[in-house]
Amino acid sequence: MEYAEFIQSVATRPKMSPTLAEPITRATLATLAERLSGGQARDLAAQLPEELRGDLRKPDENAEPFELPEFFERVQQRAAVEFQVATDGVRAVLDTLRDAVRAKEFEDSVAQLPKEFWQLTGPAATRLEPRQVGT
Repeated sequence: MEYAEFIQSVATRPKMSPTLAEPITRATLATLAERLSGGQARDLAAQLPEELRGDLRKPDENAEPFELPEFFERVQQRAAVEFQVATDGVRAVLDTLRDAVRAKEFEDSVAQLPKEFWQLTGPAATRLEPRQVGT
């Protein structure tokens, strides 16, 4: 998926402008990188358009253990949007991400997140089984 197509897909899902979809996309990916292991963030980034890969870079290998409400708050602050716009945007970015990368990479990423995140990932998440990272 190309960069413009990715941003347009995010914008279309909650019906927001592409100019708003871009900062929400970047904020969501940066926050997701904080929540994933370094290796998983790199694996996911490798499948994204070049313009978005840097948003999934992280300085260390460890995932930060924070829950869904904090995820939304971080996206809201990074994108400088209202809370509802951030939550709608996170869902749109995750849905677009699911469509843009290989199923295995998406499933491996979701598997590193607490179960509450699964509600954001759409119908594909129902086939995932909880597992521990590294198993």
